[in-house]
Amino acid sequence: MAPQFPDPDERHVLAADCRRCSELAESRNCISWGNGPLDADVVVVGEAPAEGDPEAERWQGGNLTGMAYTSQASGRKIRDLLADAGFGHEDCYFTNAVKCHPPENRDPTAEELRNCRPYLVEEVATVAPRAVLPTGRHATETVVALDGDSLDGFLDSVLEPRLSDALGVPVIPLLHPSYQEVWLPRLGYDREAYVRELAETGKWAMARER
Repeated sequence: MAPQFPDPDERHVLAADCRRCSELAESRNCISWGNGPLDADVVVVGEAPAEGDPEAERWQGGNLTGMAYTSQASGRKIRDLLADAGFGHEDCYFTNAVKCHPPENRDPTAEELRNCRPYLVEEVATVAPRAVLPTGRHATETVVALDGDSLDGFLDSVLEPRLSDALGVPVIPLLHPSYQEVWLPRLGYDREAYVRELAETGKWAMARER
């Protein structure tokens, strides 16, 4: 079953405009805001919105839809993965570490990640989830940086919960969906085992008091 596409009314717009990063402000089509229930159990943090595919029927990507994780590839894949692990549309709030698409599909810079962190902190405070799930290295690094921490190696952190004092909830890093097939075998998982481990780790997080 295809994952549910979010209603545009689910966009959680935090600012009418943002010019903190001049290069991103010039290159973006629109700001890609978080979306989903404001009482969701988990906040899923992507790296940055997809450039966007105007030919796609609906899943055009955050740079065009204005909503995080709404691309044909990564957006559908991460939502489908989470649903298979027991976290459906009503359980997840999706956002990005950087709200604007970096030009030429480059990685977000350290300054851009830093400039966007106040938005992320505000989103997590508003949703008050039971867990935060960053996907990929950049998203994980920006989340752990809130506690003044850094990563020795991203892959070693995947599905390893760590309590964030800054956010007050467990942080459970996931693979970025774009590279999931590449890294799963190297971590000793197939998709079924990965989903099962995510479900078990998620149950542990859900059992914690908010």
